[in-house]
Amino acid sequence: MCACVAIIGKDNAPLYIATANVDKEIALQYQVHASLDVIDERCATNQKAAADGRELYLGSLISTEQYKIYGYVTNTKIKFLIVIDATSTSSYRENEVRAMFRNLHNLYTDAVCNPFYTPGDPLTSASFDRAVRGIISAN
Repeated sequence: MCACVAIIGKDNAPLYIATANVDKEIALQYQVHASLDVIDERCATNQKAAADGRELYLGSLISTEQYKIYGYVTNTKIKFLIVIDATSTSSYRENEVRAMFRNLHNLYTDAVCNPFYTPGDPLTSASFDRAVRGIISAN
């Protein structure tokens, strides 16, 4: 089960965070912010590679007894994080996680293409929130 979806800006400021369980929101936000160091470290080592061949999907960032955190970074340094509950009976394959990131990236692109959205501001669109919560509840 997907426990949390987070979108973090290029300056590591959260643009959007949605959790499946409100009671665990603080703990999940802590896990998301702790994984930003891993993303920065992986992006620093990947900068040596050519920009065209750079893989956006970073794979598993942190695995704990409770959660598995996966990362994805766009070319504009926007970070997407998906936290999956490791205690649930259903396990995700890499291609399923990649598909979730593709859907999330498409939703984000649609949301920021809104002419009334100011880049860098938190995403407050109700339709974006409904669509992301649909991804959380579907998986």
